[in-house]
Parts: sequence; C-alpha cells; structure tokens
Amino acid sequence: MLNSVPREPVVPRELTRGPFTVAEARRAGLARWHLEGASWRRLGPAIYAWTGLSETPALKLEAARIRSPASAAFSGKTAAWLHGLDVAPAEPIEAILPGDGEGWERGGITVRRVALDDCEVVARRGFRTTSLVRTLSDLSRKLSLVEAVVITDMALHAGLIHRAELSKWVDRRAGRKGIAAERLVLEFAEGAAESPMETRLRMLLVLRGLPRPEVQVNVRKEAGSFVGRPDLYYRDHRLGLEYDGETHHASLAEDNRRQNRLLLAEVRLLRFTAADVLRRPDNVVIQVRNALTQTRPKPAFNSPMRSLLG
Repeated sequence: MLNSVPREPVVPRELTRGPFTVAEARRAGLARWHLEGASWRRLGPAIYAWTGLSETPALKLEAARIRSPASAAFSGKTAAWLHGLDVAPAEPIEAILPGDGEGWERGGITVRRVALDDCEVVARRGFRTTSLVRTLSDLSRKLSLVEAVVITDMALHAGLIHRAELSKWVDRRAGRKGIAAERLVLEFAEGAAESPMETRLRMLLVLRGLPRPEVQVNVRKEAGSFVGRPDLYYRDHRLGLEYDGETHHASLAEDNRRQNRLLLAEVRLLRFTAADVLRRPDNVVIQVRNALTQTRPKPAFNSPMRSLLG
C-alpha cells in the first residue's frame, strides 16, 4: 500500500495580501472549515488573515476597518499612532462614528458616537482618522493631565502641529464641555521636550508645587561657547535636571563629558531614571526641592553675566 503524501494547504494568492472576510474566503474557493487550519489567523468576528503576514498594528487596523461602517474614523491613541506619534494604537482600537446613537465595544474595538465636522477627518497611512488637532483634543479630555501633555509635547516636538493651531482650536471651542482640560494641557505643553519621560519628570515637579523649569536650555559661556543643555533647567538656581533613559547608556562617555562641562561652569546637576519618576516620585520631589533651597553657587565667570542662555 502506498504511503499517502500530506497535501499542501490551499492558500489562494488573493487572501495573502491582508485581512479578509469569510465571504471573500468562499469566493476564493475556501470553506469555513478551511479557516480553522494553521494557515489562517482569526482577527475578529468573521475576519481572518494569512499567518504568513506579520501581526502588525496596520494589519489589526485593516481588520477593524473591514468590520466598521465606511463613515467610521479612527480616533484617540489609534489616531495618534496613525499621525506618527509613539503610542500603542490597538489597546483597544478606538474609532468614532459620526452622528447620534449608542457606541459599542467588542472584539478589541471601542466605537463612540460623536459629531464630526468634515475638516476633522483626514486620511493617514491609508485609513480614515480624526485630524491631529481633533485627536489631541479628544485625548486631552480622556487621559490624565500628565499623559495628555506627554502626547501633546510629542506632537509639538515632531513639528506635526503648532501651538498656534492648538490655541486657535481651544479658543474656537470656548464654553464646550471639556475645554478646561484642553486649556490646561496646552498651558503645560512644551514643544522642546525630547522624550515622554522628560515630560513626566517635568509634570511631576510642577504638579507637586515646584517652580516650572525651562526645557532644553543651551547653557553658554560668556564668550558664547557651548557648555551643555540640561533636559530641564532652573535658571536662577543654576540647577539642571537630566532624565537618563536607554540612550544614556549608549552615549555614556559624551554624557559624562557634557556633565563635567556643566559642573565646571557651576551648574549643579541631578539625574533621574524612569524608576525614580514612576516608582519613587516623592524622593525626586524632595531632592529637587532641597536643591532649590540651597545657597546659590558663586559666579563661575568674572563678568556679572555668568552665562548666556539661548
């Protein structure tokens, strides 16, 4: 008796390009039971994809788009990711349906019913999504103040939006629900901030009642030569604060040289990590408060103008 040779699974080419419905699988010659094989991955109710495709955010969003009405637009953090911001886009996937009615949440998708003007919907990465100003507005009302500022800082720093545009949006929506939260986010936002943890460190200090530090200040000698650029800086106290992230380990030697230049210019430095900011915030606040109350150091230069800050 001849040994039977296992048959290769049938994988129609048209089903390897992205997510598809059960109806599309049937048109390609597959029965529902075929989709239970190892060649296919279920992405949602009656939505599948070939396992040869990486399970990327874009794949998940395409599956969500297939499941949603054509008038839906991605929103919230999903929209922020589509605009190029470094956020998780699919935990859960967020979308808005224009008009009245009840929203729904199922299969990893949260849909809200909200009025949307035509100018508030754009195309990004091939998907309908809320405009960036509308996205930041929604997140300002939904997230904590700190996390909303983190994302707004990110957008401003990347040059994806300008403060004037946000300010105009807020002014135009005066009196609407949630506008106070949006104004507060705009008040605290700093486009010079270079990382989310730097923003969290800054917000920790100001929300605990400490003075608001300047962000990414270039410290220069009287002659104009560059000394260093602390992440956060208290000009009157000559106190710099640094957030040490993963990139610090890769540039340790240069960071140390920069720190030495600042110390020689009598700029005091405090360095903090993510663990300090997130797990030991009280210690961070105490250290900064104590440093601010210490006697101001003697001038590092002969001139009354100890440094030029640009």
